[in-house]
Amino acid sequence: MRAKRRAPHPVPGALPRAVAVRVLLRILNQRAALDPALAAESKILADSRDLALGQRLVYGALRHWAALDWLANGLIDRPPAKRRAEILALLAVGLQQLWRESMPEHAVVHATVAAADLLGIPWAKGIINACLRRWLRERDEWLMQLSATPARYGLPEAWCRRLAADWPADWEAILAAQHQPPPLALRVNLSRLTRRDYLDLLEGAALPTLPPDPDWPASAVLLAAAVPVDRLPGFAEGLVSVQDAAAQFAPEALAVAPGLRVLDACAAPGGKTAHLLEATGGRLELIAVERDPGRAAMLRENLERLRLSCAIQIADAACPATWWDGRPFDRILIDAPCSASGVARRHPDIPWRRDEAGLARVEAAQAALLAALWPLLKPGGMLVYVTCALSDAENDRQIEALLAGGVPLAVSPLPAWGRARRAGRQFLPGEHGMDGFYYARLKRHLVTEPARRL
Repeated sequence: MRAKRRAPHPVPGALPRAVAVRVLLRILNQRAALDPALAAESKILADSRDLALGQRLVYGALRHWAALDWLANGLIDRPPAKRRAEILALLAVGLQQLWRESMPEHAVVHATVAAADLLGIPWAKGIINACLRRWLRERDEWLMQLSATPARYGLPEAWCRRLAADWPADWEAILAAQHQPPPLALRVNLSRLTRRDYLDLLEGAALPTLPPDPDWPASAVLLAAAVPVDRLPGFAEGLVSVQDAAAQFAPEALAVAPGLRVLDACAAPGGKTAHLLEATGGRLELIAVERDPGRAAMLRENLERLRLSCAIQIADAACPATWWDGRPFDRILIDAPCSASGVARRHPDIPWRRDEAGLARVEAAQAALLAALWPLLKPGGMLVYVTCALSDAENDRQIEALLAGGVPLAVSPLPAWGRARRAGRQFLPGEHGMDGFYYARLKRHLVTEPARRL
């Protein structure tokens, strides 16, 4: 009786590479969001090390995809017509490690070639092997050729053009920052302990931090390396939250104080909502509006962890007739939907999922929120408009367009954060370890008078 043939033992690292290819193709071909695509494809990765490797491969490849794709297409002399996208993506994953990571070359080539079996393209193993070994022999020549093409920036040409138009002196530095994995930024709950207290807790937990920067808000701490939240001292007890330092200026921008009536529009997942409550010991009449029920549930969960509460309305903030009780607000925070171009280093799928039509929809939504919500302000009240975007069309131009309509509002100067723009202030990605955020503050006139134009 013939013995059953055993299945070959999987090559270490092959499965995470196959998963990375599937995730990349979902994002690039179907414009799927990174997190759900990664979650859907990573279910077969039982080992935590494989899961971490698969995630690292996806993030790394997306940050440099234009360059990797250019190289992969060039290294294949005669690209096969069948399963071309998978072959090129697998080759790009291998190139990412050989080029951008300090990994043993033999192990990378071996595991990348083995991943072809798991993708159902065993006949492509010879192609992948030959191309990766060609790269190892001719690396300097290929990099010289790449440096003369727009693909050298690693990101879509349209994305680069938009940045260059708005930031002619800074766009290449912005792109360089978007290529780098960001630090893990934390917001200390200053209503419960000081930043110094929490730094001591981190030191006791052997979690190194970056030296505090004078340009950070007083609640900000940046870890030298990312860790799971369950390793953060006091996270479950509400002592700390994950939030970029640039996002932590909202309470100061709004000048919140106990007893004020405050609207937080587009509130989920609740980072700024919670921070406003923390900054005032919970003594705000805060109404948080979020139209997506799933995201509203996240908002509730975050507030519960922090032992905070506020009124939550599941509604479209741009349609006040469906949720507003008619009582005006002292403060309004519009954390507007945007292109998220300022946080692409955290979400490297964003440049590959944005198109002109989508950007136009975002800009229309921003204008609708501003137009709908400013009338809800009391005379003398203040509205703060925030985006994590870098484009002028989403930031200054939105404020200028609103004021051009003769509304009874005027720009109220902000502290000297980041960089001065015509109407607001802008943080650029990577500067002082922060993400890219824009703030503008408007104050409603005490009496009706012509609005000051910029």
